[in-house]
Amino acid sequence: MIRTLILAGAMALSASLACAEEPIVGNWKTASGETAQIASCGGSYCVTLKTGKFAGKKIGTLAGTDGTYNGEITDPKNDKTYSGSGSLSGNSLKMKGCVLKVLCKSQTWTRL
Repeated sequence: MIRTLILAGAMALSASLACAEEPIVGNWKTASGETAQIASCGGSYCVTLKTGKFAGKKIGTLAGTDGTYNGEITDPKNDKTYSGSGSLSGNSLKMKGCVLKVLCKSQTWTRL
């Protein structure tokens, strides 16, 4: 009986841990004041603008865990894609896009 209860508890705990989302998932206020949604998509995280002139446009794909993410970021104004990264600290997400990993721009987004 005790063995069954322990096994059931362990299974419930592992199921809840497996369903836990990465901290990057959610809605973020961008540096320009728009809302971007970051959601799981195909083993990575898709970044889609939800408000503003480019609402509905996917602007990035990131992969990673534990607050450090890498992938591609697209500037919606000119449709140019850059190597990108995201670094999470509390409710702040520092997004960075680079050309040849030399010329970089960064901005900080805030969790909504």
